Amino acid sequence: MYPATTASITDAMHTLAYVGDLSMGQPTDHSLRTAWLAARIAEAMGHSGADIAAVQQVALLRWSGCTANAAEFSALIGDDVGVRAKLLSQNPDDPELRRAGALVFPEMQPLSQIHCEVSGEIARMLQVPAEVEHALRAIFATYDGAGPNHAAQGGVPDSVYIVAMASDIEIFGREQGLPRALARIAHKSGKTYPPALADIAPRHAAGWLEQLDHDEDWHASLSFGALAGSDAVPLELLADVIDLKLPWMTGYSRSVAQTAHGAAAAMGMAAEAQLRCYRAGLVHGIGRAAVPNTVWNTIGRLSAAAREQLRLAPYWTCRAGARIGALAGDADIGSYAGERLDGSGAFRACGDTAIPLEGKIVAAATAWVALQSARPWRAAMSADEARALLQAEADAGRFDAAAVRAVSGAARPAEAPDKVLLTEREIEVFKGISLGQTNKEVARALAISPSTVRTHVENVFRKLGCTSRAAATLKASTLRLI
Repeated sequence: MYPATTASITDAMHTLAYVGDLSMGQPTDHSLRTAWLAARIAEAMGHSGADIAAVQQVALLRWSGCTANAAEFSALIGDDVGVRAKLLSQNPDDPELRRAGALVFPEMQPLSQIHCEVSGEIARMLQVPAEVEHALRAIFATYDGAGPNHAAQGGVPDSVYIVAMASDIEIFGREQGLPRALARIAHKSGKTYPPALADIAPRHAAGWLEQLDHDEDWHASLSFGALAGSDAVPLELLADVIDLKLPWMTGYSRSVAQTAHGAAAAMGMAAEAQLRCYRAGLVHGIGRAAVPNTVWNTIGRLSAAAREQLRLAPYWTCRAGARIGALAGDADIGSYAGERLDGSGAFRACGDTAIPLEGKIVAAATAWVALQSARPWRAAMSADEARALLQAEADAGRFDAAAVRAVSGAARPAEAPDKVLLTEREIEVFKGISLGQTNKEVARALAISPSTVRTHVENVFRKLGCTSRAAATLKASTLRLI
């Protein structure tokens, strides 16, 4: 068995906010600044206490569903990171925004449905207040009803509109200046948010933005209400959310963590070091969110610009340490996943002595698991093929030889799925679906008909209470069904 490891609710929310900001092409404090502004707007509306804590939680979790629809977004528009940043900026002078909008807006309903469903599932797993989950399931709703609206019965919570305007103040003010920001908000009055809410912006936005830009202590006023200090969030949940960005990476971070943990044990490391390797394996992929899916899915030679984006993925994992509290040490170790002992790795390009042992183990574990997993540009290797390739890399001085021996020799005990909820066949079918395979591809691999696959998938969705592949994958992963 693997160690039970958790994160505090505050660290989990900060991590999800950080990943969401990277996914949306925003500065890594965008969600934090939006949460602070949302609290100020709520105060100006006369709210206090739990209501203010709730709007901040909604702001931090607002983009938690971004990884879930990245594949569909990329298939529609290409650069899922850059285009989403343009859509948020809403700059009418940007010709690319008009082109992107023409493509995206007609398809927004299914994309937003995936996002909202996954955000809602994450909120449920975090055990946040019901009103926060309700708001996240309706996060794209607009006051005039023209936008995607996934609200359950009971209407749209005020926090949806408050967070939407807080985000607009933050982005428009930062990118276009205060006068244009206020003009944009006035234009959206009665459409995106209620007129009474929009009327608050001209009175307070200038002072709020001034405080954000010049008061280094504004973070201290962020509140999590009754959730503060809770330490009950499984760290595996964060790994599963990270992996949703690329369907073919489903379960990858868990496998890396398990491999790293087993290797550390095989090398005789202390229990605390084994746990560090496990936790680092779970969060090592945080920075992947900053790289468009079109780059990750490239078949053939990458451009220099694409290679540089990939080199920066572990950099963004490392930088997460400034935002995610007690998980900073785990992210730091995980950020060595791309380093090589001869200095040829990413992003530090540091040599042997500068890489901690745990980092060497995580680097070997990520390679070992990746080589045995199918990728868009190659088939999965056998264990013998992966072992031979890694050993050759170790002989060439790029991987730690002891770590390579440990990761390729340590057996990972299989975790028994909960067969009470899903049948063996349903698990077998949905494993393929979770990895992004089509019904026909799964049918061909299992020698069954596509209609039989469709029936099994419908049963899985019904049993898990989900309507999208991404939400079902997240739920099945957290329940350890796949």
